[in-house]
Amino acid sequence: MLCRHYHLVGEGCDSAFTVDTSRITFGPGCLFEVGDRARALGMKRVVLFSDENMARLPHFEKVLRSLITAGLDTALYTHVHIEPTDQSFLEAARFASDVRPDGYISLGGGSVIDTCKAANLYATHPADFLAYVNAPVGEGRPVPGPLKPHIACPTTSGTGSEVTGITICDVLSLKAKTGIASPALRPTEALIDPDCTATLPAEVVAASGLDVLSHALESYTARPYVRRPAPVRPSLRPMSQGANPWSDLGCREALRLMGLYLVRGVADAKDQEAREQLMWAATLAGIAFGNAGVHVPHGMAYAVAGLVRDFHPSGYPEGEPIVPHGMSVILNAPAVFRYMAEVSPERHLEAAEWLGADVRGAAPADAGEVLAGKLLQIMRAVGMPNGLGGVGYTEKDLAPLTEGAWPQQRLLQNAPREMTRPVLTQLFRQALRYW
Repeated sequence: MLCRHYHLVGEGCDSAFTVDTSRITFGPGCLFEVGDRARALGMKRVVLFSDENMARLPHFEKVLRSLITAGLDTALYTHVHIEPTDQSFLEAARFASDVRPDGYISLGGGSVIDTCKAANLYATHPADFLAYVNAPVGEGRPVPGPLKPHIACPTTSGTGSEVTGITICDVLSLKAKTGIASPALRPTEALIDPDCTATLPAEVVAASGLDVLSHALESYTARPYVRRPAPVRPSLRPMSQGANPWSDLGCREALRLMGLYLVRGVADAKDQEAREQLMWAATLAGIAFGNAGVHVPHGMAYAVAGLVRDFHPSGYPEGEPIVPHGMSVILNAPAVFRYMAEVSPERHLEAAEWLGADVRGAAPADAGEVLAGKLLQIMRAVGMPNGLGGVGYTEKDLAPLTEGAWPQQRLLQNAPREMTRPVLTQLFRQALRYW
């Protein structure tokens, strides 16, 4: 199944790709289905994961009522930490271990869904925290068996966690983010109700939408699957397979929708069409990167988020400093795609065009600048900071940022160009300021 974008299989590389995703229900009002869906999966005693802010909104009451009406014994965990840490994952896992549910429901953004995945994992297959964490930060131990059923109900149009087998957290001792990646973590079902986004602040829509945009861009420009070493056994084929024809489909449409609706969705919470289309784009990009993988902007983002000192964005909970995930990703993206474009200029130009850039007359050598220029235009339109300097970083931070990103080898090795520490440092330097 090759197309004009794919070359012949490289020596010793894989000749096939695998498609996995959660069962998906999409549409306004579908949160009401959660009780019936849970009962159909055989659930009797469930834990509903959410956060304290969501627990005060009508969406939470809607889901809880549906579960109770379906006759399910429901325990509540609403202490999810926004931008989770290893400690908050373990606290959630301890709660789940005490409750001993036969199923899990998550209602919230990526932080909630990721926390629910981790709780399900460590309560079902107890181990030291670093046992399952990606190498070289952790042992990268395979998940030994299936987890309990999990229905994910996203309330932000961003992370795609509802359809991926990835969960991300801050490892506090390292001051960097890392993750666990396994097909076993992928939620059993996803109920995606775009009505949930009507109450999101503009700043959250902007950051989460830019995460979607970068999911699609990174998956589309990742190292092709036919250039990834073949696994020792087919069952060991990684989820981050590289760009492939299936993921390309979702990337193209997600980028087109981002170009049409992101600025609109940020500007007007009452623009129901824009908010719904952003939610659909998030789903498409989530399926895409769940099968292709992201690369350098996300790898760099984990250090940006982990080393934050005193940045407090509006629209997010007050208290500890935070660089929201989508923001930490997109601030690196223009610098990265300028650097990567020479490997596959046609893909970078196509992506720029789907986002709305005028590529008439653009030569392959222009691809990186054309795409970076379009990204910067969108970033400014939705109020992103001016590069990493806008969230508090300076030249003095280049070394720790590089060291924080370097362990993210799962992501860096998915890049179309070889990554080294000096290259990472240069990309961080170029991302400090854009305008």
